[in-house]
Amino acid sequence: MSPDDLLDALDPDQRAVAGALTGPVCVLAGAGTGKTRAITHRIAYGVRTGVYAPTSVLAVTFTARAAGEMRTRLRDLGVAGVQARTFHSAALRQLRYFWPRVVGGPVPELLAQKAPVVADAAHRLGLSVDRVAVRDLASEIEWAKVSRITAEDYETAAAAAGRPAPAGHDHQVIARLITAYEDAKDARGVMDMEDILWLLAGMLVDNGAVADEVRGQYRRFVVDEYQDISPLQKFLLDQWLGGRDELCVVGDPAQTIYSFAGATPHYLTRFTADHPGSQVVKLVRDYRSTPQVVGLANEVLRRAPKENGWQPLELIAQRPSAGPVRFAVYDDDEAEAAGVATRISRLIAAGTRPSQIAVLYRINSQSEAFEQALAAIGIGYVLRGGERFFARREVRDAITTLRGAAVAADPDDSMPQAARDALRAVGWSEEAPAARGASRERWDSLSALVALADELASTAEKAGGRATVADLVADLDERAAAQHAPTVEGVTLASLHAAKGLEWDAVFLTGLSEGLVPWASADTTADLAEERRLLYVGVTRAREHLELSYARSRTPGGRGNRRRSRFLDGLWPSDGRGRFGRREVESVPRTTGEPDPALLAALKEWRREVATRTSKPDFTIIGDVTLASIAELRPASVPDLARIHGIGPAKIDRYGTELLDLVARAGKVVG
Repeated sequence: MSPDDLLDALDPDQRAVAGALTGPVCVLAGAGTGKTRAITHRIAYGVRTGVYAPTSVLAVTFTARAAGEMRTRLRDLGVAGVQARTFHSAALRQLRYFWPRVVGGPVPELLAQKAPVVADAAHRLGLSVDRVAVRDLASEIEWAKVSRITAEDYETAAAAAGRPAPAGHDHQVIARLITAYEDAKDARGVMDMEDILWLLAGMLVDNGAVADEVRGQYRRFVVDEYQDISPLQKFLLDQWLGGRDELCVVGDPAQTIYSFAGATPHYLTRFTADHPGSQVVKLVRDYRSTPQVVGLANEVLRRAPKENGWQPLELIAQRPSAGPVRFAVYDDDEAEAAGVATRISRLIAAGTRPSQIAVLYRINSQSEAFEQALAAIGIGYVLRGGERFFARREVRDAITTLRGAAVAADPDDSMPQAARDALRAVGWSEEAPAARGASRERWDSLSALVALADELASTAEKAGGRATVADLVADLDERAAAQHAPTVEGVTLASLHAAKGLEWDAVFLTGLSEGLVPWASADTTADLAEERRLLYVGVTRAREHLELSYARSRTPGGRGNRRRSRFLDGLWPSDGRGRFGRREVESVPRTTGEPDPALLAALKEWRREVATRTSKPDFTIIGDVTLASIAELRPASVPDLARIHGIGPAKIDRYGTELLDLVARAGKVVG
């Protein structure tokens, strides 16, 4: 692509970003407005016009996934040599390079988890702690470190921030614990993630030769998600810059959701004051979501109290209009999970891929109900925050097998076929296992590698080349180093925090009741503002289908005294506003009738015969609760059957005709 071609591929606002080649530059980019596209084209345009040497650019972001996406886009634009990394990855690379020269010997081993060392430090101080307390104490130590607060300053700083001491201790005890933690860590000869940034920043401050070498290498910096930068990251960035202004930052204050971990939008909102003469470009054209979703997102922010005069960006939808945002109220959490699972089964039956569907919630413990509801109807899911993709045994075995296949491969063979042949040796097959569980999760992981092989081959073919198994292995090695996992086919279950930076065709925002959204302990103005931003982030993850729901009660039969989130006051359709969905909220109560005894007995006999015929346990065919629902509701058609909790597309395909025939023969059919 020529430089002009690069600019022609952008909208006017994105083009303004790409053309702003010299800093300082501040890009205020709303959700779905193509910020990654804009900044990668800016880098490519700078390289193509000769303004940048590619090796002089360091682009940093916050997640391995985002850094991997940036590298992929730069590669597709034909730009090699640019470093696109997370803060920690970039800092660790430099620390390992300079450590032998400045300190001598190997770099301290990286601590996998703080918890064991925190527990050790607590015991040294005579503190009684359980696993939950250790986790909370580790989080507080991390907050202090990313905020550049030492043990000596902790009491004053924590009090000034209005930060309650965790695990029932006072600030003085936490200050002593920070010192004990550092001592215990030093005794083990290890460093934690925050030490990577601390040590490198200190090295740049104290050693002029090292600072000159780094600044001579990297002359231009791009920082993505600048609203999430911590004081420690900002301090390291300042050392990298060394007083220079060749800096482009990209962010959105409305998406600041990690203040509890030390992130602050302060550096973004004050950027023009701190960098006089800086260029400011706003990206507001939303290419991700439908007008219905964008309209709701704008209203969520518009109703927020003004924060220090800061005005949120008003997104402008670019996609065609689609169906309304859906609102639903359920009797209890179990009914909500079952209802969401049923809605998901219909989307899948209509052609939406499971990997393009997400269920989002406020806290991780809410996932269990959705895991059970999806598993009950045979729909696979991926739990974000679980075991990392490249740490899975089957993935490690598969890469080893592919590495051997790369050596033995015939260059004339099709790479995707060669990859499939190799992966069969570690358990992959064309057909997915019928049952959920470990075998299906293993198959999903291996199928993600197959899909990646197809994608790599297609990309190479479009560029006029031919991918090999060795290319696939190299891509996997690069992804593993960056923890940039391929897409695993399954519905995503994630907390709202874990969903940041991701998007799906269909999103279910669940548990939107007071005490969850906003969280019960959010009692200050700042806390409530962040909880509202968290909801905004959730809304803006949806491309086309969006459903908001909550349950009146936590448990079946419980008191239905929950009320919906205050953030939806004036937006919920029952308030007379139907711009985002139906004017009437859909109430989805739990069924309360009794199953027909004769039909239930016939269904159980049918299940026993199927189990005998297929040599499977009874419960793996269809569960008792689902059979009882069929006997109660007496479905007359496939759509009727699909509405019943426990019946997914796979079971309808396999047993639907037999079940409907049974109901019809029972003479109890209702239209």
